[in-house]
Amino acid sequence: MARFCEVCGKGKMSGHLVTFSNKKSNRTWAPNVRRIRAIVNGAPKRIYVCTRCIRSGNVERAL
Repeated sequence: MARFCEVCGKGKMSGHLVTFSNKKSNRTWAPNVRRIRAIVNGAPKRIYVCTRCIRSGNVERAL
């Protein structure tokens, strides 16, 4: 699956997983990306879009 949203550019973030004993280990957070069909330049195309952009309707405005 794609690593970033093609509308807003949201991608992976990294940080630490912190345990109860305050040990820190590396981890990553991935955006909730879905593959949808959208009209791009008058032709249907499959693009990867995060669920926040789908819910807010940014897909229609950005393409």
